[in-house]
Amino acid sequence: MLPCLLSLLLLAGAAAGVQGHDDAAARRTMEEFAGFPASNDGEGGRASPLRVDSDSLQRQIDELASFSDSPAPSVTRVLYSDRDVQARRYIKGIMKQLGLSVREDAVGNIFGRWVGSEAELGAVATGSHVDAIPFSGKYDGVVGVLGALEAISVLQRSGFQPKRSLEVIMFTSEEPTRFGISCLGSRLMAGSKELVQSLKRTVDNHNVSFVDAADSAGYKIHPDDLHNVFLNQDAYFAFIELHIEQGPILEKEGIPIGIVTAIAAPASIKVEFEGNGGHAGAVLMPARNDVGLAAAELALAVEKHVLESGSIDTVGTVGILQLHPGAINSIPSKSHLEIDVRDVDEKRRNDVIEKVHKSAIDISKIRGVELSEFKIINQDPPALSDKSVINAMEFAAKQLSLEYKLMISRAYHDSLFMARISPMGMIFIPCYKGYSHKPEEYASPEDMANGVQMLALTMAKLSLE
Repeated sequence: MLPCLLSLLLLAGAAAGVQGHDDAAARRTMEEFAGFPASNDGEGGRASPLRVDSDSLQRQIDELASFSDSPAPSVTRVLYSDRDVQARRYIKGIMKQLGLSVREDAVGNIFGRWVGSEAELGAVATGSHVDAIPFSGKYDGVVGVLGALEAISVLQRSGFQPKRSLEVIMFTSEEPTRFGISCLGSRLMAGSKELVQSLKRTVDNHNVSFVDAADSAGYKIHPDDLHNVFLNQDAYFAFIELHIEQGPILEKEGIPIGIVTAIAAPASIKVEFEGNGGHAGAVLMPARNDVGLAAAELALAVEKHVLESGSIDTVGTVGILQLHPGAINSIPSKSHLEIDVRDVDEKRRNDVIEKVHKSAIDISKIRGVELSEFKIINQDPPALSDKSVINAMEFAAKQLSLEYKLMISRAYHDSLFMARISPMGMIFIPCYKGYSHKPEEYASPEDMANGVQMLALTMAKLSLE
């Protein structure tokens, strides 16, 4: 069936496939929430056999955004909360409407499968997440789930018949909001035995255990069942994730599609210094052991070592810096830092971590404070997109006459862990000013339609291989 589809594509030309491009509700959303005036540029788009129902897709995104613990336009949807349960029910409902075979695993990863004619072959999978950090936007992750379901619908409407089964996955807890663990569902699927042990004793900020939280959402988890989430490496033939870029490059360069070649992985570090503290007025400067200054000095050292790496792909962030007792008239007696270091080159990233550790030791000696903790919380390896999946995505972009850019992802995604299970690739679409994790997050119907068409054609090609 794919040659037929491609012939039609070549005859009809590439298309954004946008319906209702000047829809009043979409314009209103764009103006009120994204903060810039709507434009009617691009009306009169060309027809395509892979026509995306953009009105329906935007409506679903808006409906899903209403399941939120914060007021619109922000979205807050935390793992196993009531709103998360509502969102799960909503996604499963759409899967069933499309005739997909739906299942869930022990932690709530949701799978909707369109069974192919040779179901015994490894399936082609796609998907993302719908959990949302507090006061974020409605496109991060969601485009990769609802867009994937629309891609399945597009192929169904086109008359395509898959050979390999096609599967949409809604991953549990890509965001680390509740338990401090990013990509919880996909990390388990990839077989993390360390995570299984950790989840047995993990609690949230309200001292609710992971097991009890899952139980409240309808997942009766016995700790021994967590191993059942693991997938074999031959479970999928390929995995492709559609996602907003979460950066400004595509929008700035006017390029509709990004093809991801690698995903940078962060290492997370916790550091604590301890000192004597004391009264801000009574302790003279030569007698001080100021752990606040030790923390500040280490934060600057992180920046220095990252810049010394010589690569723009190396980044480092001190995202948390806390002082105890936290009073203006008290010399800090304890400081706590949490550091994020990322790179697509694992050795280069780890070299930075070693330098940061050495700096922490040196600072503690020079300032006469104790380095009471330097703990690497996680040190995941980066992931490379598979050449076969990149080739399929490039093929789809060319058939659709969509300009594309080869690029890396500096943000975490479930694809990082799916790469441990199967060949992996990602499709990026532009987002307004690169905004993400904030209410102003926005992707246009045209850009989403381009991404859905890319995903649909890529899955179709891989399904027939």
